[in-house]
Amino acid sequence: MKKHSGFGFGIAAALVLSTTPALAETPPDALVMAWNIDAISSFDPAQIAEVVSNEIILNTCDTIVDFAPEDTTQFVPGLAESWDVSDDGLTLTFTLKEGIVFPDGSAGSAQDMAWSLHRVLQLGYGNSAALTEFGFTAENAAEMIFAEDDRTLVMKLDRPYPVNLVMASIAANRVAVMLNRQVLEANAEGDDLGNAWLATRTECVGPYNLARWNSGEVIVLEANENYTGDAPLLPRVLIRHVAEAGTQRLLLEQGDVDVARNLTPEDIAALSELDDIKVSQTLTPQMYYLSMNNGHPAFKDPRVRLAMRYLIDYQGLSDSIMDGVGIPRASFVPIGVGGALSEEDGQPFSLDIDRARELLTEAGYADGLSVSMLIGSHSIASTVAQSIQENASQAGVTLNIEQMANAQLFARHRGREFDTLLVAYRSPVPDANGMASRFVFNPDNDVEAQLTQYVSWRSAYFDEKANEAAQAALFETDPEARNALYEDLQRSQMEDGPQAFFMQSIDNALYRSEVQNWTWNGLRVYLNLVSK
Repeated sequence: MKKHSGFGFGIAAALVLSTTPALAETPPDALVMAWNIDAISSFDPAQIAEVVSNEIILNTCDTIVDFAPEDTTQFVPGLAESWDVSDDGLTLTFTLKEGIVFPDGSAGSAQDMAWSLHRVLQLGYGNSAALTEFGFTAENAAEMIFAEDDRTLVMKLDRPYPVNLVMASIAANRVAVMLNRQVLEANAEGDDLGNAWLATRTECVGPYNLARWNSGEVIVLEANENYTGDAPLLPRVLIRHVAEAGTQRLLLEQGDVDVARNLTPEDIAALSELDDIKVSQTLTPQMYYLSMNNGHPAFKDPRVRLAMRYLIDYQGLSDSIMDGVGIPRASFVPIGVGGALSEEDGQPFSLDIDRARELLTEAGYADGLSVSMLIGSHSIASTVAQSIQENASQAGVTLNIEQMANAQLFARHRGREFDTLLVAYRSPVPDANGMASRFVFNPDNDVEAQLTQYVSWRSAYFDEKANEAAQAALFETDPEARNALYEDLQRSQMEDGPQAFFMQSIDNALYRSEVQNWTWNGLRVYLNLVSK
């Protein structure tokens, strides 16, 4: 057995919201953040998919292991203090920390952890894909994931998957949080295993509790008094829903919030000149893309999909609305992720309306095409959509833009109810499989399958050869050969895939000088480490 001790792969009452002018000073024991949080619809780790919800979950619920804040190729203990990998790579054994306690004071155990993982499979929501893609099913869960005793959790694999990938995709994923089985079963509605209960609550082991959520208004996190890990440096976090970048900027300048998360390049440039405002940036594995529904007759033709790529002004967007918030990127695998094409090879396109027109003519659309384009409330969405719309019109393509709240946009996306839409996706792991397993691989394209966590399914995209290529890359044991397979897959997807990627995101956090130790990486933010 190979022994691993920590590294591997590498608020309430005092915080009252008001519409009246603030005092331009936030409480010294609380972090107050302005952020667009309208995408939140649930806090059930079996169901959530949005970046905002994921950040909340990972700051209220510990996972089995965590990514090292300074290096996402490394793991550090979470609920588990150590782990073993069998010589054949088919068994992972986790030793949980002593004294794990839920917020209500009851003890947490390996049995709770196993039940929590089983629950994800039994519910079968989108996040179950994090487990099913590694051979786990609702039917085999009891024999493949089980507790040997109160502190020992065992995972058995059906194939020798790359261990580091399993650690990143499952053990450090939101599906691997320990839920309070007793509370959820007591509050279950029918056979929902507490899903409705978790729509507005968290019931897990972690540094913070979700003390309050007013949809479209505010989230309040309070330190978990029964947490046996390191206590958060600030006992409270208040996240105010502020959709407009201009309002976020004003609140930050006035001192009404400590942190702003959705500012425009112009806001960032202006605020960075102020002595009392600091800027933190991190390149994330989040990709923005134009999704094309292959259920639409036009987008069944790969020539139409390729034409849409030539209607995006990558450089023009990079020099304007994307400046400081993203870099041009046409490959589905982000820079910084294992198996990614180089920056140059991953961006072979430029705006070429003549080429787009040629492809459309070849596909039988010489007389034009009219489709809808759905966009959400992201600060750059409208400008990007209008840019593509203007370019498309010159090639005979009419894009009818429809804007909506992010939660509605995501629901339409998951329901295949769109022609095209602009959206983003953040890879949960620093490995090309994190994207290939969602954007390329599609295990079942039937509408009845409802594989909503697969972006390929949402786009009604199914290609047996692409499926085989994605699986071949996943199980290739030679690192160089594995990277080569992913590079080939990226090149083929840039030619005929259903998503026209155009930007890799740079996250910006602007905060007042009182804020110390803002800690994040491309995968998550560590609110428990922030101080004032």
